[in-house]
Amino acid sequence: MRSLADEVLAAELAAEQVFVDRVYVQLERSARNARALAREGHGRGALGHEGGLVERDAMVFQAARRIAQLDAAHEGLVFGRLDLHDRVDADPRYIGRIGLRDDSRDSLLIDWRAPAAAVFYQATAAEPHDVVRRRVLRCAGPTVVGVEDELLDAEAETDLPIVGEGALMAQLSRARDRSMHSIVATIQAEQDRAIRAPGKGVVTISGGPGTGKTVVALHRAAYLLYNDRRRYETGGVLVVGPSGVFMRYIERVLPSLGETAVALRSLGEVVSGLRATRHDSPAVAALKGSARMAELMRRTARQQAPGSAKEFRVFWRDDVIHLDRGVLGRLRRQLMGQGQRNRQLPRVASALLDAMWRQVRGERGRERGREAFDDDMLSSQAFLDFALSWWPPLSAPEVLAWLRDPEFATRVGEGVLSADELRLLVDSWQSTGLAVEDVPLVDELRYALGDVPDRAREEDHELDDFLGGDLQELTTAAEREYGSSAPWQPPTHRIEDDGYAHVLVDEAQDLTPMQWRMVGRRGRAATWTIVGDAAQSSWPVPAESASARAAAIEGKELHEFHLSTNYRNSAEIYEYAAAYAERVGLGADLPTAVRSTGVSPREVATQGGLSQTVRRELAEIAAEVGGTIGVVVPAARRAEVSGWLASWPEYAADAPHAADPGTAGEDRIVVLTGIDTKGLEFDGIVVVAPDAIEAESPTGRATLYVALTRATQLLTLIG
Repeated sequence: MRSLADEVLAAELAAEQVFVDRVYVQLERSARNARALAREGHGRGALGHEGGLVERDAMVFQAARRIAQLDAAHEGLVFGRLDLHDRVDADPRYIGRIGLRDDSRDSLLIDWRAPAAAVFYQATAAEPHDVVRRRVLRCAGPTVVGVEDELLDAEAETDLPIVGEGALMAQLSRARDRSMHSIVATIQAEQDRAIRAPGKGVVTISGGPGTGKTVVALHRAAYLLYNDRRRYETGGVLVVGPSGVFMRYIERVLPSLGETAVALRSLGEVVSGLRATRHDSPAVAALKGSARMAELMRRTARQQAPGSAKEFRVFWRDDVIHLDRGVLGRLRRQLMGQGQRNRQLPRVASALLDAMWRQVRGERGRERGREAFDDDMLSSQAFLDFALSWWPPLSAPEVLAWLRDPEFATRVGEGVLSADELRLLVDSWQSTGLAVEDVPLVDELRYALGDVPDRAREEDHELDDFLGGDLQELTTAAEREYGSSAPWQPPTHRIEDDGYAHVLVDEAQDLTPMQWRMVGRRGRAATWTIVGDAAQSSWPVPAESASARAAAIEGKELHEFHLSTNYRNSAEIYEYAAAYAERVGLGADLPTAVRSTGVSPREVATQGGLSQTVRRELAEIAAEVGGTIGVVVPAARRAEVSGWLASWPEYAADAPHAADPGTAGEDRIVVLTGIDTKGLEFDGIVVVAPDAIEAESPTGRATLYVALTRATQLLTLIG
């Protein structure tokens, strides 16, 4: 026999299902209308005139965008309901992932970003904002499976039933999977203030672990797109995160909110055309991230290309014309003083010919005149070969490769880096593949060198004759240096394509000065959202990074928001992590954990060997939690620990923990380094050899603190 509470819940679920069914009918009707618009747009292209083609493109684009938005909204389409004082006896206000109107053009579902939906997140029992009851609907596809109510105005005269255990606590106890999910149904008031912050300038979101900084920032990006779509879709939104692992973890959030016009880039992918996943050792990474590297790259970009022509001699009429090192050196300095190196390509031929004509003294040559001289030189293959050798179009990866030569590196690095530091760098550049820490250096060189001019935009078409078909040298430079399997691939887009309308930087405390310079170039005219927690920083010189960050956002209005509640960790886990942070002097921001499990973290001594202990403890945790489990290990032991678990069916053998990340499957156990765990969360965490994690870098204590704060339910330390 069902209880009264069960009967009330069943009645409420049935009533909400009627409304949700109505919304899905309207969703399908809207999708049909969008598809019909697309068909009509394609038909306009058959009209046979330019106006028809323009109409076709506009209609098809708008229809495709709407279809994508409607498709993304299917899961969790309706999640909120407000019963207001002035509408208790009228229709309630429903909140969803997108806005929908019925056939009469009346509002059926309010987009969560709309001003009318703000009260859903801002209302509290202390300040109900005329809300009597706030309800969260939990749906599986189009089926309502639960409701969670809050009575915000206990003095209101109403017989509205109140059911459920509280939407937020229900969400917090949910098992984790391999992706971050949106929080539109459970955004809290302090989070909502950051999401709806002013669109101008820079919004910073700080807070300790588990406060929802990342997901709040992503919802802010969706909010900005909703409020000023023309600006942000036209200019683009760039989201920068610490790693490919992290970017795959968050990649579903914005599409689930109906937003797809966003570029998600890890720090190794910010420069279009480059993709790096390998990290340098902490010592090398500290060097490559230092602000001193900007000067080293500037000097490198101004050097003569190794192996290029050093002089040129030609006999013309009665004169021997000789361009020696002195003359060419003066020409180089003159051209360099006029701007970026590659941008001077159209001027190179004229500069060389001017210098050569000044050496024409003979009567026959003077009688022929300058025009004949230029024609003869520009039709001479020897001159063209010399000019292209002396001033070739250069790609940034090719120029960075010059620093593989110890003698070259020593010459340009004198006074910038010590001999020992230069040796470390040269050794790293002589290894195979591009490191994440090299990407900002390539970007620095790109901006120092400039793009090769587009011939079509040059008034002086002398460049056509001078270079002929040799512009392909730019795109084959890396192949010449490394062979056809070159790890250094030149970017395929132009510098002017780098600007964005909004830049979102997550785990900002980890960006090096050189990474701030790289990201800053993409946001010179942008609004910004910057997310981070100083206590979790893996960069050893915070003041240097802070200076680079200030330069990147210089002149922009600052809006600061702080999140103070830890929704991720159980109170027991976070108390353990906070005690560690205080003990080692991290000066951590310590938020309040709102959920308790009664289960404290465990410290386990090794018994029967480390591999057996890890497998035993992991088996116990796997039996207790239903979601994901992270095994956090020192970087030097990652492959070893992965080998211990290779035979486990739950182990993610294709998880993104290798040097070249793959696509994570549904397996729920992954092996990660402490740095890899940035921004992630798991139901259970096993930390292997915490002392070794502490010792592996100057910021090892912060890295271990991060690892300790990744678990939602169970935390075990081994060794």
